[in-house]
Amino acid sequence: MSELMKIAANIQAMWAYQSLSDINKEIGVRQLRLSTGRKINSTEEDPAGYQLARTLERRRRGLEVALQNVSNAQNILNVAEGGYQNIMDILQTLKEKATQAADYSLSSSQREAIQDQVTALISEIDDIVSETTFNTYNLIDGSYNGKFHTGEGAADELSISLHDADSAALQINNISVATAASASAAISTLSQAIDNLAGWIQDVGEYKVRLSSKEQTLSVAITNTEAVRSMIEDADFAREQMELMKLQILQQTAVSSYVQANVSPQLVLSLFR
Repeated sequence: MSELMKIAANIQAMWAYQSLSDINKEIGVRQLRLSTGRKINSTEEDPAGYQLARTLERRRRGLEVALQNVSNAQNILNVAEGGYQNIMDILQTLKEKATQAADYSLSSSQREAIQDQVTALISEIDDIVSETTFNTYNLIDGSYNGKFHTGEGAADELSISLHDADSAALQINNISVATAASASAAISTLSQAIDNLAGWIQDVGEYKVRLSSKEQTLSVAITNTEAVRSMIEDADFAREQMELMKLQILQQTAVSSYVQANVSPQLVLSLFR
């Protein structure tokens, strides 16, 4: 009752006003979270959480770029493997032609016709080598040595080297099937070339296995990193909406209390009646 008898300072109204101000500020925070989807919208809300969230975001974005790098490396290897496989098909055909020419039942003119086919196929191998490119890089002419960042760190790299598969590197540029004896020698040369190329294709396959493993590892790391960041920074909509409803009810009661606190000092007038 003593507070009601003081009119110079309306303490009850001041308390109600302070409570209303705090509630309005908290409502603003909740509405901002609902509009942005983030629990932390400024550093003052949670300085440590904000710093940790930015660190996790930096890591996630680095991992996403690394995942794209892995995808690029896979595309390069797919193109290179396609070129190697085309050359392998031609080598198999060349070996068939050499085996055919090695038979003594063929005439000289028939061997000359086979030699023309062999020469054309060897030229086609060199064309495939020159045409197997990715972003202006020649892939299977022996010049490609690529490094790919496969992680967020500067040292997370995978080096890829691809072998030269032209006719000179395969040592088939001078084979001849003009005679049965030279055709027999060509069979051995082509068999070795096929074995060498098969080994180079195997190397590509091993690179692809490593890249597939890195791709899976990066995908899991990205998901886990984003999950932790979300737990720290993202707003829980159900909880925020629940808190907002509670604050809106408190806002109404605070307004009512403020109005009543401003009316109460008028009771002092009854003392003068």
